[in-house]
This record gives sequence, C-alpha cells and structure tokens, in this order.
Amino acid sequence: MRMWRLVAVVAVWSMSCAAASAGGLRIVSMNVCSDQLVLSLADPDQILGLSRFSRDTWQSWAAEQAKSYPRLSGEAEDVLLLKPDVVVVSLFDKRATRDLLKAQGLHLVEFTVPRTLDEVKDQIRAMGDVVQHPDRAQAEIARLDAAIARARTVASAHHYRVLPLERRGFVSGDRSLISSLLAATGLTNAAGELGLDAGGFASLEAIVKLRPDFILVSEAGDRAEDEGRAFLLHPALERFYPAEKRIVLPERLTVCGGVMLADALDRLTEELQRVTR
Repeated sequence: MRMWRLVAVVAVWSMSCAAASAGGLRIVSMNVCSDQLVLSLADPDQILGLSRFSRDTWQSWAAEQAKSYPRLSGEAEDVLLLKPDVVVVSLFDKRATRDLLKAQGLHLVEFTVPRTLDEVKDQIRAMGDVVQHPDRAQAEIARLDAAIARARTVASAHHYRVLPLERRGFVSGDRSLISSLLAATGLTNAAGELGLDAGGFASLEAIVKLRPDFILVSEAGDRAEDEGRAFLLHPALERFYPAEKRIVLPERLTVCGGVMLADALDRLTEELQRVTR
C-alpha cells in the first residue's frame, strides 16, 4: 500500500464515527486535481469549498461544475472558518499551510501526483473511501478501463511512435502520466529516444530529426499568443507535423490524474481515427 493511500485510509477511519452522526463527511479541497476527484465522487452537500483554481477551464475538466461551490483563497484562514471534517490537499501544496491546518486539529488527506494509470486508479479508490462512496469510485475505474480498451482497439495494431510536445519544446518523458496513458493503448512515447526519460526540453532540430509518427499537443489552431505557443507553430514543425500529424488532447484532460482520463482516452481514440483514416 502506498504511503499516501495509507494516510488517506487512516485519516478517514479515525473520524468516521464522529462524522456519521452529521450525515457524512464535510470536505474541502485545496488542489485543482483533488477538486476534480471530489466533484466526481462526493455528494454535493458534502463539498464545502474548492481550490482557487477550480474554475480554471484550462486546468480543470470540471470547471463548470465547480462554479456551484465556494472558491477558497489557498490560505488556511478560510478553511478554518468552514470547519470541515476532511481537507484534501496535494503534497505540492504549501507546506506551511498544511502544517498550520494540522496544528489546528484538522484532518488532512494528502495525495501526490500519479505517474501511471494504476496509481490513478488507486487514487480514485482512495478518494472513494474518503467521501464514503467506494461504489462510485469502482464505477469510474470501470469507465476508465473501458476507455482504455476502446483506445487500444484503434491504436495497438499500428505501434505508432508519438512525441508529447508542449510549449517551448517541453517533452513529457517515459516516467510521466501521459506516457503511461499512451503505453496502455499500445502507443510508444518517442521521448526516450531523445534521452528524456524524466521529461525536459528538446530542440527544434532534435524533434524534426526524430520523426515520430505523430506529435501530441494540447491545442490545435494557428494562433500564437506568446513565444511558448509560437514554438509549436514554427514553420519546420508545421511542415513535418501538419494537422494530420498532430494528435490534440486538451490539457484539462491530462494535467491531473482522475476520472477525466476516461474522456482523454476517448478523445485520443477519436484523434487516432481522424489522423489515420
């Protein structure tokens, strides 16, 4: 059992009896990724507040749904006023804020960033335990497994090499969630051929020389609002990787590990059908 999973289970076990008389755990989420897990699995009246980025449509798959709930500042004060039974945080949230909340007697459930689909499933199960709806978690895992199977049907026969490419030439390496997603469907992350197992920046020349079957980007279109985006629209990349050589997966579907990955996989299936027809 992974440490964050153990923390989640122990925290919920220790407060379950006290919360039962109140009709269920009352929850605050302080991280945009945990927001989406909470929104997917908890009852609406369990949710007291969400992170300050919960309504950011670029980062959150559930941004529209999040508008129904209070948005927190990211500091400890407004969380303390809400007096939740559980505060869900990321280990990347500010240490000082987490320590202050713990010192005030609040129960924190701490999640880290998943790097594989198996870790995503573990986190969905853990959040199902936190919100006391394990059946919903299992249903979401089944939905994810079905999406993996659909994508594999389309992708696995071809063994395409795909390079996940972001702004300014950043490449997601073999030890990333996006790489795990590609591998589960029978695709290969070409980043390893660049020596970027952990991810990193690749030069324009190296990308062109690599010649993957496709590049994977977060948005389509020909507008560059800044230099970071302009890299992806460089004439050399547009020559070798026009629209029919680009798989588009919006960042809000892949930036977090959670139930939205089923939608990401279905979008990947659609994109593969588009570029290979």
